[in-house]
Amino acid sequence: MRKLYTWVCAVEAFVARTLLIVMTVLIFAAGLARLAGSPINWAIDLATCAFAWACFFSADIAWRRDKLMSVDVLTGRLPVPARRYCRLLNYVILTAFLTYLIPTGLWLSWISRARAFQGIPEFSYSWVTMSLPVGATLLLVTTILKLRDDLKQPAREVERKRQTAPAPTAM
Repeated sequence: MRKLYTWVCAVEAFVARTLLIVMTVLIFAAGLARLAGSPINWAIDLATCAFAWACFFSADIAWRRDKLMSVDVLTGRLPVPARRYCRLLNYVILTAFLTYLIPTGLWLSWISRARAFQGIPEFSYSWVTMSLPVGATLLLVTTILKLRDDLKQPAREVERKRQTAPAPTAM
């Protein structure tokens, strides 16, 4: 199971990188084409789709590596056990929210299946909205793994590990 998760994480990082590059190239090419007087109408729509997917994949990668922005002005002053309880509460709230997002995102994808992009009439908007339940599922798995790891270890050990964690490798 660990090998599968490692493989999924590697594929997710590769796809996120690729989508960010594709999105940048599409927007740049669309700008150049518009400047030349021959706009590429579908480029912005495709870039929007790539952006939606890249956002969720990148959010999961950042969450897994503890690189999301956080404000710890209040929690940093709390004793270690209280910080742990705040972190566990945060995980529970995130789990509930992400669990809600999955079926809601599936429903949104279902009802938007007939909607098409303005510049690409054959391309269903469901390809964009499916990024929500897929991304929420990946984030939920990461949150559950973080919760499990936090519950397995004593509070002081978790806090020490969070403070002395090595810098992650490049995406």
